[in-house]
Amino acid sequence: MKKKMGMLTVFVIAAAFVFVSCAGMQKPTESNFKAPVITLEMFEVPQYDGWYYYAGSVEPTKGEKGDHGAPLPMSFLFNVENPNPYPILLEGLRFTVAFDKEFELVTINVQDDQWIPAGKTDQVRATTMITARSALLALLVTSGFKLKEKGWSPWEALERWWKGVPDASVPVTVKDGSATFRADGVVKVVPVSAEFP
Repeated sequence: MKKKMGMLTVFVIAAAFVFVSCAGMQKPTESNFKAPVITLEMFEVPQYDGWYYYAGSVEPTKGEKGDHGAPLPMSFLFNVENPNPYPILLEGLRFTVAFDKEFELVTINVQDDQWIPAGKTDQVRATTMITARSALLALLVTSGFKLKEKGWSPWEALERWWKGVPDASVPVTVKDGSATFRADGVVKVVPVSAEFP
């Protein structure tokens, strides 16, 4: 009987502690939901196969003819700091990648949900890959006038980027980005921007 009373006492104390902790926990509201801080921790090209492009008129050693260009994989690692006394849910991260600050080549949309603990910093990785062919098409459609202002041909720009982005001699910009956070029904959208190096 003494053993049961002891167990009951421990249980009651533990339950009271949990109840008091929960009661003292701040509930998210529009006024107390502080904006999370997002910073670019690291950027890298995880695999580099060099610069090349060949037209559909070129006979390949193996495979089928076509307009093909070198791939350029990119990986972005962001720190997400939660200044709130409650956990928040990162519901989405979206941003555009530009080379030389102004040439927008791809938009990344990360849709994985991730909880960021109260008062802690967590990390989110976003990866993508573009090819010289897709970058060429983006340049010709949206950035012809910018290339002309700089006196560059599309081929000069692509070669500059494919050689300069992996060794950090060409700036890579994260722009026009946003991250959506939720905490107990309260939503906050935070702008995202960064530059590397």
